[in-house]
Amino acid sequence: MKTLSIPSLIFFLFFSSISISQNAIQDSIMLKKIYSTALTDGKAYDWLDYLSNEIGGRLSGSIEAESAVNYTEEQLNELGLDKVWLQSVMVPKWTRGFKEYAYIETNSGDKSVTNICALGGSVPTPNLGIKAEVVEVQNFEDLTKLGKDKIAGKIVFFNRPMQADLIHTGSAYGGASNQRYSGAEQAAKYGAIGVLVRSLTLKLDDSPHTGAMSYGDTPNSQRIPAAAISTKGAEYLSSLLKLQPNLQFYFKQNCKIWDDVPSFNVIGEITGSVHPNKFMVVGGHLDSWDLADGAQDDGAGVVQSMEVLRLFKKLNYRPKHTIRVVLFMNEENGLRGGLKYAEEAKRKKEKHVFALESDSGGYTPRGFSLETDAANVAQIRSWAPLFKPYLIHLFDEGYSGADIRPMKGNIDVLAGLQPDSQRYFDIHHSENDTFDQVNKRELELGAATMASLMYLMDIHGVK
Repeated sequence: MKTLSIPSLIFFLFFSSISISQNAIQDSIMLKKIYSTALTDGKAYDWLDYLSNEIGGRLSGSIEAESAVNYTEEQLNELGLDKVWLQSVMVPKWTRGFKEYAYIETNSGDKSVTNICALGGSVPTPNLGIKAEVVEVQNFEDLTKLGKDKIAGKIVFFNRPMQADLIHTGSAYGGASNQRYSGAEQAAKYGAIGVLVRSLTLKLDDSPHTGAMSYGDTPNSQRIPAAAISTKGAEYLSSLLKLQPNLQFYFKQNCKIWDDVPSFNVIGEITGSVHPNKFMVVGGHLDSWDLADGAQDDGAGVVQSMEVLRLFKKLNYRPKHTIRVVLFMNEENGLRGGLKYAEEAKRKKEKHVFALESDSGGYTPRGFSLETDAANVAQIRSWAPLFKPYLIHLFDEGYSGADIRPMKGNIDVLAGLQPDSQRYFDIHHSENDTFDQVNKRELELGAATMASLMYLMDIHGVK
């Protein structure tokens, strides 16, 4: 083996350090251009304005979802991308119907109206509604302790709040979400005739928060209606139950489950100049719940992802890898879009090396959560000085995103944008998820942060 002399080694190390330094300078200049362009000549906020205020809530299978597909396809075409297309996917269709109605009736016959909303995927109540005594529980273990004798013929009220002392509110949400998703399935086993679930938010207000639920393998004839109750309503009901355990609760909801319908993922790409057959993906989900216009969940992620490709076009940056924006359909109540994209990528034997998702709102960006190996985590963390001027500091291992996760095992790096999470669940899945809750500058900073990581991954590649 040939060895270098000491002078030659010093010479090699000197010029290697110069090269590394020059790369860092070039990267720093590019990030500055990205942030400056996003903040002074951004398009994301205008796109979101249209999605939110002209189209509105985009529940899978709805006319609004179809309009969102057409609008974003049109906007991607206007960017002059190398290719824009629609990827067919069958999605569930569920409609809410007329607004839900509920009240608490005390032993004296006094009634107080309570704010509820049907959970996505729930069956309706009978035409005249449901009226029964209420059994309050914290978890599924409580159902087992109470048994069928104390539950049959009653409404089960799941009242476990999100854990307030967890700084990452996503963890608090995850710790309480099983009662919403599987509460009806579990309660039905004990003969319950309906389910109420405390809204998944740390905020105490009168706005119920919907979200997906599942009956598992419960036969259709045994499925019971499920609704979310506002946190104020939950607190009031719980306190009243302590005084009057045999009070009555009435609710009526008019939702309906339909057959699956066709829809689309919206995809656009810039072909790579060096590695055209290696793909990097950035995306968010195009569907939303129906109670509001879905500006934060996930209109923000959609327009931020579109903005990544627009910024590259605006700055005349030709990526080495093929970069795709994917606007996934049906994340909220089925994940069909994410599953379909992963299935097609595998079928076509496409080599995906990196995917980045934004689905935590358009608040001030803090950094990224990473699902990858130690070498790639180390490389991304080595870019921390480049992000420091923009106050981006989180590069943690953790959950990336629902729509890109189906690719796990067939991709090198998965990442999720991590904005400040403290306000997100105040409005998540509720009537308050509206365009006026989005700060233009925060939204643009998030888009620039995503574009910056995409640029660095493209330039330096995966490990």
